[in-house]
Amino acid sequence: MNVKKNYTCAIAKSINLLGDKWSLLILRDAILHKKSRFKEFKSSKEKIATNILSNRLKSLLEASLIVKLNPLGTKKSTRYIATDKGISTLPIIIDLYSFSIDSIDESILNESQIKIKQAITSDRNLFEETKKNEYLNFIQELKSSL
Repeated sequence: MNVKKNYTCAIAKSINLLGDKWSLLILRDAILHKKSRFKEFKSSKEKIATNILSNRLKSLLEASLIVKLNPLGTKKSTRYIATDKGISTLPIIIDLYSFSIDSIDESILNESQIKIKQAITSDRNLFEETKKNEYLNFIQELKSSL
């Protein structure tokens, strides 16, 4: 039975949608790493279990944070892309990244992480806008190839 909750606080509602670790990591992988297939999400370094990935994709679909494209009606052709609502989580993802990376000794960061930290520190708005535009271009190319 699906019980609809009435939230009296916007933060409580947001945490219900995004509060588990996997939802934001799936959105991160979609938007920042341009992953769109189940297999690509499954191969992320965090090692999400197949059943949890399936469940989170379903939750993100129900919350309209992602949409499912399936042009051929097969599992192999299925793609998941972030909606405008899903893309609007990008500032949250960047905030969490910034919060985390600021507390890590730079000597243990890899070259890519250092570049991202420098880009965010230099001009966060530009970084965010660039990543958003890169993802929108990716979606456009993906849709035109289907």
